[in-house]
Amino acid sequence: MVLRRFAELLFPKNESEDTRHDKEKVALATCVVLLEAARADTTFTETERRHVLDTIAKRFQLDSVAAEELLTEALAAREASTDLWRFTNTINKAYSPPEKIAIIEEVWRIFYSDGTLSGHEDGLAHQLRNLLNLNHPQLIEAKLKVLKEIREET
Repeated sequence: MVLRRFAELLFPKNESEDTRHDKEKVALATCVVLLEAARADTTFTETERRHVLDTIAKRFQLDSVAAEELLTEALAAREASTDLWRFTNTINKAYSPPEKIAIIEEVWRIFYSDGTLSGHEDGLAHQLRNLLNLNHPQLIEAKLKVLKEIREET
């Protein structure tokens, strides 16, 4: 069930119920993938949380309250699921390869937000590459792009 504020901001009233439902599923799936990245190293830092919130707010044009609600729903959805396939399948149906690469770039940004890349994080990146039907060069190009951004910021 979509929380009221999140639904109001993400789904204009003039859209069909099917369109609204599809957008809801894609937003939720994207947030779950980003949360999985943030929690891959068994810690979910405030920096990672903030990055996930900022990313979903920007991607789905949500205010901070709606982004928090989406995050809460995504946490519950992930806890109720045994794997990521359902979420990545939703993304695969809705997004083009460049849009999926943008998600992988955000995953790398989350991984590097604490300054290190753990083996669990790297493994998850490769798992997501497979689940999102991306190839290895796309994964590595996304990683290198993010690393370059990080170097330029420091």
